[in-house]
Amino acid sequence: MAQSVMRATDVFAPGHIGELTQVIPPELVDAVLDETGARERRLRSLPSRVGVYFVLALGLFEHLGAGMVWGKLVAGLAAVVPRPSEKALRDLRRRVGVAPLKRLFDVLAGPLAQPSTPGVRYRRWRTVAFDGCGSLNVPDHERNRSWLGRTERRHGPAGYPRIMLMTLCETGTRGLIAADFGPATKGEADYAHDLVGHLSSDMLLLADRAFDSNELLADIAAQGAQFLIRATSVRRPPVLALLPGGSYLTRIAGLSLRMIEAEIRSRTADGGDFGGTYRLLTTLTDHRTDPADHLVRLYHERWEIEITYLALRHTLLKGRVLRSKDPVGLEQEMWGLLTLYQALRSVMVTAVETTPGCDPDRAGFTVALEAARDAIVSLIGTTSASGPSNGSDLVGHIGARVLQALLPRRRMRLSARIVKCGTSRYNIWNRDGRPRGSTPITGIAITVHPPSLSSAHDPDQAPTGRWGRVCQILAANSNKAMHARDITLRLDLANSGLPLSRLNAQLCYWARNGRLIRTAPSTYKITFPDPLTPATGP
Repeated sequence: MAQSVMRATDVFAPGHIGELTQVIPPELVDAVLDETGARERRLRSLPSRVGVYFVLALGLFEHLGAGMVWGKLVAGLAAVVPRPSEKALRDLRRRVGVAPLKRLFDVLAGPLAQPSTPGVRYRRWRTVAFDGCGSLNVPDHERNRSWLGRTERRHGPAGYPRIMLMTLCETGTRGLIAADFGPATKGEADYAHDLVGHLSSDMLLLADRAFDSNELLADIAAQGAQFLIRATSVRRPPVLALLPGGSYLTRIAGLSLRMIEAEIRSRTADGGDFGGTYRLLTTLTDHRTDPADHLVRLYHERWEIEITYLALRHTLLKGRVLRSKDPVGLEQEMWGLLTLYQALRSVMVTAVETTPGCDPDRAGFTVALEAARDAIVSLIGTTSASGPSNGSDLVGHIGARVLQALLPRRRMRLSARIVKCGTSRYNIWNRDGRPRGSTPITGIAITVHPPSLSSAHDPDQAPTGRWGRVCQILAANSNKAMHARDITLRLDLANSGLPLSRLNAQLCYWARNGRLIRTAPSTYKITFPDPLTPATGP
């Protein structure tokens, strides 16, 4: 690295991003350029490698123009380097194109934490989440509008076109596993389908209500991943069996799932009491290894992806409009920002893991960002003179700054979810009357409500609620196969004059509809794994 930075006549000298060059070394950039066919055919004053690092530096200094960003890259160099014009820098970006930045992100993207790092796993699964961010503004230029359109608001069209960004995030570190973006008209659920292929069998996906469609649930399960997804209030899944603790077994899209309906109430220091009802769908069906209240508390980890967007949208970009005035430039800029973000998170996690028992939540993104900016100008971490010389230097300049300014352990707080924009309808929206300022929480009460086994939960069941009573009987019998005669005795239908053949016909109907399994003549069990079967694995 010292050879590429300090040689007096080396045109590759500006090809660095300070200490982050150790995460994105020149060898990796050259390999990506060769793979995507973006390497220059003759030696230029502004090689393609320098162009890639320049695009990344644009993300670090989003508040500066292209010429001033170039000045940051060459400020600490002893060599005589080119002083390109703004047009030359624009031509350099066009020559590099989109593919190298996208490929660079693909190389860096993925889980960052070791299995033993605190806060990254639930039992044997790594917790991940995906969600969309639709508040990234781009320049109001005709070429951008032709790609993204213009968002319509109740007071008229928005001032700027917007990009919809969808990411799959490791909740414990807020590192990115995959990302996609484009016009907001495509919708979050469609972008989510594009990211499902990045899930694996060692992951537990947390997601909001926008992602509970039958097709998406089936696609997630097909990847072998577990999920804990909030369901919409309009869902009325059949109640197949009640479980201790108040949750129940159900079947959706051919999947054997568990539904948890819980009310969460938060008490604040000023005496307030706020809360709401959550309905969670999960593939974790064993109530003993995964108690309902534990899963409700785990769902809170989904909010880590919102902090990911806070770092991208407000800390890195400072809420500014992106630079590029055409779709190709926007794609390049977005992949550059995502690559830079992932590189910063990688350095932060590496530093935190040198302190046993330290949760990655305590690493400050703003601290790491400012240290990375300082390292570009001072060339910290890019020369052999700044190599590690003692234990504290093993984490580098950025990591040392992060460890010196670790955030305190997270405090429980709440505030109103509002948009700080006078023309937004969410500026004053506060349905449950939460305080507009951040208020400490003194206690959280979680109450899991068992379902009401009535016809309201299953439109196909008889008005007498016989299906619910049959579920209770089979669940009480550990869901072992029972003969129709035994079910009749438990229901006490003999005294009511209902013949056995009538109940048998009803059981046959439920079996044909997939609710029951016929194990022998007139013998049935619920189409669900035995809820009382001992769990395997940790």
